[in-house]
Amino acid sequence: MKLQDMREKTIDELKEAVVDFKKQLFDLRLKKTMNKLEDPSLIAKTRHYISQAKTVIREKEMAAAQSA
Repeated sequence: MKLQDMREKTIDELKEAVVDFKKQLFDLRLKKTMNKLEDPSLIAKTRHYISQAKTVIREKEMAAAQSA
């Protein structure tokens, strides 16, 4: 998911995306321990997506607080 796509989503949708990314990260780590993970860079990419989504959530919350 690109950053621009994240910025177009609502806060609730982003929170759901974070949960989905965390589940995906868990599955990737599990595959890594069983030596079935073909692309280890997916772990770093998923962590990156989680941090991006959390950053966009925070930006949207700050903007809502300033406008209120």
